[in-house]
Amino acid sequence: MLSRGAITAALLTLAVPAQAHTTLEAQQASVASTYKAVLRVGHGCEGAPTLKLRVRIPEGVINVKPMPKPGWEMETVKAPYGKTYDYHGTATSEGIREIVWTGKLLDEHYDEFVFRAYLTDSLKPDTMLYFPTVQECAGGKADRWIEVPAEGKSADDYEHPAPGLKLLPARATH
Repeated sequence: MLSRGAITAALLTLAVPAQAHTTLEAQQASVASTYKAVLRVGHGCEGAPTLKLRVRIPEGVINVKPMPKPGWEMETVKAPYGKTYDYHGTATSEGIREIVWTGKLLDEHYDEFVFRAYLTDSLKPDTMLYFPTVQECAGGKADRWIEVPAEGKSADDYEHPAPGLKLLPARATH
């Protein structure tokens, strides 16, 4: 039988919120489809406001279109893909590989950063796809949400996991 102190300690542990992470709102999507990514930022870095958010676009994700954000500057970095992809009959060999939003988000505020992209059929269903994200804050502080789980591990095993997307099989077309 557990003591009253042990029960209280266990309940307090359950009441403590998990460390907030930069996450994707929709955490599942089908390959060979367009995906609307909404990156949720729930806090600054150790109390400092967020000044910049950088997201790296993984291989197999093409036709990236970031959404401008009022009050924030947006920059994209284009580069060649690792291979050429067929995007609705058009050979596509380069595109946006990184999105950078620059502005100010106070630690006590929450915000979302949005982009659309096409998840090519070269991606494997029933796997995870990660979008490494760096959150730069005032005072030189940063949270690097870039840890991609090794085989047999999950995002819960890491302090700063990259936002992850579970890939589902392609949907049947008409």
